[in-house]
Amino acid sequence: MRRSSDTMTLKTNIRLLICTIVLAFLLVGCGSNAERDTTQEIPNQLSVEAEQTQAQSSTTPQMTATFAGDPIAQTATSLTEAFTTPATSGEAQIQSAPAGGVVAPGGPGGSAADSALAFNPSVQQASVPTPADMQFENPGTNPFYDTEDDNLSTFAMDVDTGSYTVTRSYLVGQNQVPPADAIRPEEFVNYFDADYDSPSGDDAFAIYLDAAPAPFGYEDHYEMRVGIQARYIAPEDRDPVTLIFVIDVSGSMDMENRLVLVKESLALLLDGLREDDRVGIVVYSEVSRVLLDPTPATERETIMNVIDSLQPESSTNAEDGLRIGYQMAQDTLIEGQNTRIILCSDGVANVGNTGPDAILETIRAGVDDGITLSAIGFGMGNYNDALMEQLSNDGNGNYYYVDNLREARRVFVNNITGTLQVVGYDAKVQVDFNPEVTDRYRLIGYENRAIADQDFRNDTVDAGEVGAGHSVTALYEIALEAGAAQPNADSVIATVFIRYEDAETREVVEISRPITIADLRESMDDAPATFRVQAAVAEFAELLRGSTWAEEGSYGAVLNLLESAQADLPENNDALASSVEELITLVQAVIRLGDQ
Repeated sequence: MRRSSDTMTLKTNIRLLICTIVLAFLLVGCGSNAERDTTQEIPNQLSVEAEQTQAQSSTTPQMTATFAGDPIAQTATSLTEAFTTPATSGEAQIQSAPAGGVVAPGGPGGSAADSALAFNPSVQQASVPTPADMQFENPGTNPFYDTEDDNLSTFAMDVDTGSYTVTRSYLVGQNQVPPADAIRPEEFVNYFDADYDSPSGDDAFAIYLDAAPAPFGYEDHYEMRVGIQARYIAPEDRDPVTLIFVIDVSGSMDMENRLVLVKESLALLLDGLREDDRVGIVVYSEVSRVLLDPTPATERETIMNVIDSLQPESSTNAEDGLRIGYQMAQDTLIEGQNTRIILCSDGVANVGNTGPDAILETIRAGVDDGITLSAIGFGMGNYNDALMEQLSNDGNGNYYYVDNLREARRVFVNNITGTLQVVGYDAKVQVDFNPEVTDRYRLIGYENRAIADQDFRNDTVDAGEVGAGHSVTALYEIALEAGAAQPNADSVIATVFIRYEDAETREVVEISRPITIADLRESMDDAPATFRVQAAVAEFAELLRGSTWAEEGSYGAVLNLLESAQADLPENNDALASSVEELITLVQAVIRLGDQ
C-alpha cells in the first residue's frame, strides 16, 4: 500500500528529529567515555556507518550492526530502530526495467500503483563496514520479462563459486554481513552439489529440468530449475596437464598469512598430480621472474622447495607475471597435453598497466592456443574480486576464492579433475519459454553472464567453459498463464537448449530438452532435497544483495526450507551434508548480526 504525501512528510520530520536526538546522545556519550581505553579489542565488534541513514530508506530488511558490549552504541541503535520505519517502494529510487522487462506491481505483495518502482537494482541493504579496499562490481538485478515481448533467455554457463566463499569469509572471519555488490546468486547456487546423474555414453552434458511452487515471493509463481551435468572423468583417465603456477608475492600477500595459505593449497594440488603431469612456477611482485621451468610432477621435493622458499616482497605487477606465465605455457606446449595457468593472488595490480583491459590482453592470446586459466583468490581486505572473476572469464577458466585449507581441499583435491580438464568450451544456455503457457519469467543471477539472444548460435562469441564432473544450475521464477497449470501433460512450459564446443572432438554440439506441465511438482516439499537447498541459497543471496524481488522475504523462511531439506539429502554424500550444515550456520549468523 502506498503512503500519502502528508504521512511521508510527517515520518520524514520524525526521522530527522530522532536522528538529531541520537546524534546528540552519541556526542554526550562520547564525551563521558573520553577516558575509555580504545586500544582494547572489543569481542565481535562491528561498526555502524553514517551512511546507514540513507540505507534505511530502502525497502530492504535492515542489517543494523552494533558494538558488542557498548551500551551507548546499542542504545542509539535501539532508538533508531524503534522510531524508524523502513520506506515502502514508493520512496525508493526509480529505475526502469530494460526493454521487454516487466515491472511487477510493487514486488511481492505490492500494488499496481507501485509498478514503476519495482525493478530497482540500486536498492540495497543497510551499509555495513567492509575490510579496506575490497573491490566488487554490481551487475544489477534481472527483471521479470513478459514472454509476449521476449520469450528467450540466453546466458553463458558458469561454474564459479567465489562469491559464496567471499560471503562466508565475511560472516565467519570478519563477523560482518558482506556488501551487496559482493553477491552473485549463481555462484551461491553452484557451490552446492545438485546430485545430477552423469550423462550417458559419450555425451559431454545432460540436461535436467524440474519445477515446483515458488517457496518465496509471489504465491502463484513457480520456481523452475535448469540443471546441466558435465561428463564425469576419473582422475586416472584425464589428460596429462602442464600447470604454470603464477604466484603473487607482493607485499599485500603478507597480510593474514595469505602466502602461507597459497603454499598449503598448492601442496594439496601437487598430491593429486600424476607422473605425466608437469609444473612450472612464475612469481611476480614489482618485477616478475621464472623460478622453475616445467618439471615432472614426480619431482615433488624440488617443486615444494621452490614453493616453500617464497616470501612477500614489494609492489604488484600482475600484468607482467601473467605475461611471463603465458609465455612459458606457449613455449612448452605438448600435443595431447592440457595446459593451464593457476593464478594465486589477491587481485591487486598496482604497477604497470593495472587496468583490467591491459591485463586481459595478456591472457587472450593464450586462449587460441588452448591455454586455460584458474584464478584462485586469497585474502580479505585489499582484494579485487571483480578483476579475479573477469580474468577467469576471459581466460576460459574458473574463479575460486580460498578462505581456508578446507576450501583449498575442495578445489584442488575433491574437484581436481573438473579444475584441470574442460569438457565443453564456449558453453551457452538458451531457454525458449512458450508464451501460450508461460506468462513471464526472471532469471536469478547470471547478470554478468548474459548473451544476446541472437548470438546463441554465433560460435565466435565467448561463453563459459565447464570442467569434467562440474554441474551448472540456473533458477527461474516463472508465472504461468491463467489456467495453464490445469492437467494437460503435453503443454510445454519451456524448451532448454545448450550449445558448446566438445573439448575432445572440437565439434559444436547442440542439445535440447522441454519441460512440461507434467513436470510440475505439487509443492516444494515434493521436490528433491537438492532443489530445495538451491532454492533456499538463491533466496539467501537475493536477501543479502537487497534484491527488489526479495523485499518481502526473510532469513527465517530460508532457514526453515534448509532445515526441511536437510533430513532428505541424498545418502552417501557427506560433502553436501556438510555444506548444507555450514550454510545453516551462515544464515543464523546473518540473523544474529541483523537481529532479525
